[in-house]
Amino acid sequence: VIVKHPEAATADAQVTVIQSLISQGVDSISIAGNDANALQAALEEAMDAGIKVTCLDSAVNPDSRQVFVNQAGITEVGQSLMDAVLDISGGEGQWAILSATSQATNQNAWIDSMKEIMKDDKYSKLELVEVAYGDDEPQKSTDQTQALLSKYPDLKVICAPTTVGVNSAAKVLQDEKSSVKLTGLGLPSDMAEYIGDGADKSCPYMFLWNPIDLGSACAYTAMALVNGDITGAVGDKFSAGDMGDYEVVKAADGGTEVILGPPFKFDPSNIDEWKDVY
Repeated sequence: VIVKHPEAATADAQVTVIQSLISQGVDSISIAGNDANALQAALEEAMDAGIKVTCLDSAVNPDSRQVFVNQAGITEVGQSLMDAVLDISGGEGQWAILSATSQATNQNAWIDSMKEIMKDDKYSKLELVEVAYGDDEPQKSTDQTQALLSKYPDLKVICAPTTVGVNSAAKVLQDEKSSVKLTGLGLPSDMAEYIGDGADKSCPYMFLWNPIDLGSACAYTAMALVNGDITGAVGDKFSAGDMGDYEVVKAADGGTEVILGPPFKFDPSNIDEWKDVY
């Protein structure tokens, strides 16, 4: 395994790394794309040279890859978050969403999934009062959280599917000793001080993904491509050792993907372990 980090978080810097790997004649390249489209020429050159290309965490476009290893499918994220809102609220009452920007593709997909899941009778006693946008800015996310508390005195839960938003909301709720509870998608290192079961903690639990498992799943996917067990086509199946079996499915962008699984839950039982990981 050769691990290469570009000198800057830009597509141009990644292109330089890709070209270096092509010249080395590696068997496969797994990349977290800094840009969905700008790497296409370099990755097509790699595939033309017989190198198998996968991406993980952040997808490159379908023409630039053979398969994407997705850390969490849209439906899986929506289901986990809705069930958390249902659980934390006690099954009824008002709740709100604190999102990033109104144009964020992943945020909108997760929120649409949550709204669809909410149509089930199981969630009929929950009332979504507002989707607020903090634009992934700490101050604006803080202001939006305070506005939600002011506008909805009966609010029970805020769900923030954004790492910046959930961290800002957690601080507001905990500092103000609010009875409103929080869940969402957050970094363990950011959220450790807010996660707990007590009244003094604002977030009983939240989710993101297990980056170690994501890396392992991508490694198994790359090996399956190199060994010829899969081509990256819909319906391809392969074994990922102790992680179990995976199937290649159609991705929302028209390409194909392997979905790692449901989001990973961070709670009082594991947050101390994970806060030092990422």
